[in-house]
Amino acid sequence: MCILDKYKKDSVANSCIGYKPQSNGYLIGAENVFIQSRGTPLNPDMPKISKGSQPTDGGNLILSEIEKLELVTKYPEAESFIRRFIGSDDFINNKYRYCLWLKDVSPAQYRKISPITERIAKVAEVRRKSPTKSVQKDAEIPMLFTQIRQPESNYLAVPEVSSQRRRYIPIGYLNKDVIASNKLYLVPEASLYMFGVLISNVHMSWVRVVFGRLKSDYSYSPAVYNNFPWCSPTDKQKQQIEQTAQMILEARAKYPDCSLADLYDETTMPPELRKAHQANDKAVMIAYGFDYKTMTESECVAELMKLYQKLTK
Repeated sequence: MCILDKYKKDSVANSCIGYKPQSNGYLIGAENVFIQSRGTPLNPDMPKISKGSQPTDGGNLILSEIEKLELVTKYPEAESFIRRFIGSDDFINNKYRYCLWLKDVSPAQYRKISPITERIAKVAEVRRKSPTKSVQKDAEIPMLFTQIRQPESNYLAVPEVSSQRRRYIPIGYLNKDVIASNKLYLVPEASLYMFGVLISNVHMSWVRVVFGRLKSDYSYSPAVYNNFPWCSPTDKQKQQIEQTAQMILEARAKYPDCSLADLYDETTMPPELRKAHQANDKAVMIAYGFDYKTMTESECVAELMKLYQKLTK
């Protein structure tokens, strides 16, 4: 039951009604290990993960494609402070929304644009009525999101919610000018090596065991990332993961008309993308010292738990 080919049998069995993990509440065969909440990554060399920015605006800072077009047609100068706004569903399904991003923008640039000032006034009204004191306070700055976490660099985006029918959570890079909502997790300045490990079956095995669920979907959280035990690859192994990670990105790029939902549907995944993932899975497993030919998903997570124990002692 190789993890590269038979992961489904393990994950389905572990989610069946009546399944009772033996040793540690996570899986059969592992020692008594319980994952704790952490505020920083287990590996201090890895960048921190955070949620995207939260508007708390009653929808007034957010624009549909039609609303954006109407605004910039009448007020072309508004284009410079309208950004694409993207959450988990937008990211996976390639949907387009926009937001007014007025951080560091002079009021002189938008004060005479009535549709914008009207929206800002509505934001202030919504926030003043909030039961949350901090949100009420933010009514004083209605032109800004209540929580701004947008990185200054390009970043790796991890959907907060993703269908468990996919073998891999669709993770990918976004430009720093794309504003991530609080429904995406962000890893700034993430290397190709990091992308390769996080999109691999090793990390996905970890996710399937320690993640929370929203209905039947994956529900990612910082605890998954922060507690993930990274391997210590040789330079050659790291280079191989970088190469296979690049293969995944190149395979995706061959289908610019496809969303990540199209590409990661098990029935429609393009053969070159599947091949790139298989090569990446193999490279990551080798870096961990795992037998990619025979190891099951449960065995993989059991080994990760052992590594976690070692790293947290």
